[in-house]
Amino acid sequence: MGIEKVIIEKNTMPNYSIAKGENGKLYRFKGGVEGQEVVIRTGKLKGDYYKAKLIEITKKSPLETLDNGVNPDEMSGNKFENLEYETELELKKKMVNKVYEELHWEKEIPLNPSPVINGYRNKMEYTFGDSYLGGPLVLGMHKLGKFYEIADYDGGSIVNDDFNIIREFTQTFFRDQGLKQYHKTKGEGSLKFFVIKYSFYENAFMLNLVTKSSDEITDNLLEKYIKEALELNLNGRIISFFHTISDSIADAIVPDKINHIWGEDHLTEEINRLKFNISPFSFFQPNPKGAEKLYNRAVEFAGNISGKTVFDLYSGTGTISQIFAKKASHVIGVEIVEEAVQKAKENAEINNLTNVEFRANDVLKEIDSLTQSPDIVVVDPPRAGIHQEAISKIAKMGANKIIYISCNPVTQVEDLQLFREYGYKIEKIEAFDQFPKTAHVEAIALIQKM
Repeated sequence: MGIEKVIIEKNTMPNYSIAKGENGKLYRFKGGVEGQEVVIRTGKLKGDYYKAKLIEITKKSPLETLDNGVNPDEMSGNKFENLEYETELELKKKMVNKVYEELHWEKEIPLNPSPVINGYRNKMEYTFGDSYLGGPLVLGMHKLGKFYEIADYDGGSIVNDDFNIIREFTQTFFRDQGLKQYHKTKGEGSLKFFVIKYSFYENAFMLNLVTKSSDEITDNLLEKYIKEALELNLNGRIISFFHTISDSIADAIVPDKINHIWGEDHLTEEINRLKFNISPFSFFQPNPKGAEKLYNRAVEFAGNISGKTVFDLYSGTGTISQIFAKKASHVIGVEIVEEAVQKAKENAEINNLTNVEFRANDVLKEIDSLTQSPDIVVVDPPRAGIHQEAISKIAKMGANKIIYISCNPVTQVEDLQLFREYGYKIEKIEAFDQFPKTAHVEAIALIQKM
């Protein structure tokens, strides 16, 4: 292991950079933009590349022609913040097409741009911490390559200005109260995360303060917080406030108790003239306008679904299920998260859809209980993709068409190769830029039974 200064030669999915060292070794590491000069800590050989970790960005890429007032060293996710959008799309298009080469797919895969580039995101999860050891309380994002250090950073151009106003107020409020961030090794401090959700349809915010169990977090403190927050000069409005208790030591929100402190218990969003109620922990697409475009393409891929049965596996809060239910005869959605299933059922009632049902179970297990034969199967799995045994079971259902929506093209490619082995042919593949300014895209594939 050692320290080297290198220039990034290319970016690859899902969020890696490739660089060549002075000794000719090829290094692969997370983060970075093609053309940047960076300092890396080198590691062991793994496959075709030596592992490495990005330590510092010492020189901007020639591709970074914008200056959005953000230090690239402090951006944990928005690696393309300082690129013109057309440049970003070209980079992503190269990355996407490289991934699908493994399928020997000869056609160029189109990358559909996001209909909204700035302020497109409806959720941010901020972390309480300090920018340096012993420094003042900070509420922001993890610094690039740093686990403990938090940057006083709101998310850049991917969220609207109200997010930062609320974040800065929250940071100042708890500083003034003298509260500290949670330190898991010492067991000290109470403050862990702060989640802001936004509804474009309502122009409204839901706030969720996440802490460990603590006598410091009193009812009076929470009432004081929301009273002052409601006085902020925002373009939107705050309509909901929750306090979540999470005693897990994981660097993630594992809710033990969710307390509804003030206001509405949900937000409402609209896609394709359907309304969806969103609770504190129910998943909803981060870019609703982009999701609408993606889901409409899924319906186009399905073709004429009048009178047909559709299975929506990994259905979440039932967005895709309900969009298909507007045209299909019957839709069954399967989702392992019970809260999401409950919310999906409520949303179907709101939208007066009686031809859709939702089941709370692991897809791998529930498939055995699905006695109907689907005409079309829609799958939208998590980033890890579909369990190999589930792929086998899905294929054995015998659906004529399978529409595979993925937030991780790398795992989608692996799964599509397996579907081929079970007698399916790839008909179409498209990518959608659901996450401008970041390295991530979504992809949709239509596969058909041979």
